[in-house]
Amino acid sequence: MNLEYKHLLPEDFAPDARVWVYQSSRLFTLQEALQIESLLESFVGQWKAHGDPVKGFATLFFGRFIILMADETITGVSGCSTDSSVRMVKQIESMFGVSLFDRQQLAFIRNERIEPIPLSQFDYAIAHGIITPDTLFFNNVVLTKSALESHWIVPVKDSWLAKRLKSTV
Repeated sequence: MNLEYKHLLPEDFAPDARVWVYQSSRLFTLQEALQIESLLESFVGQWKAHGDPVKGFATLFFGRFIILMADETITGVSGCSTDSSVRMVKQIESMFGVSLFDRQQLAFIRNERIEPIPLSQFDYAIAHGIITPDTLFFNNVVLTKSALESHWIVPVKDSWLAKRLKSTV
C-alpha cells in the first residue's frame, strides 16, 4: 500500500497551519470520492472568517480521511469559520451515509489495507496479535501541518495509544 501523501500537501502553508482530520466509517467509492473532492474544493474556495478569505486546503486521502487545513498567517480561523467547516463535514456525512465524527473508531494498516478497529477492541487486538506495537496507526489527533507530515501515520508504540500497550502486556 502506497502511504505517500506529504507531496500532496500545499508547500506554501505554514508548518503551524491548523489541521482537522475526519475519518470515515467506511471507504468511499471512486464516484463518491470525486463528489467529495468537488465539495471540498468548493468549500475551501468560499471559506471565510469574519468576511475575510481563509487560506484553506481540503482533500480526501486514502478514500477514507478528509483533511482540512487552514493557514492562519493571514486570516485566523474563528468560531464561525470553524462552524462552517463542521457543517460542511456534517453535510458529507448526511449525503453519503457515513460517520465522520466517531473518535472511538481507530484505523490501522494491516495486510496492506486500512482496517478500522473500535477503541473498545484495542486491548483485545493487542492481546491476540491482531495489532502489534509496530502496526501503523492513523493518529487523527494531529493539529498542525507539521504534525500531519511527521506524526499522522506512525507505529502504535509512537502514538497516544502507547500508554495502553503497557496495560495489555
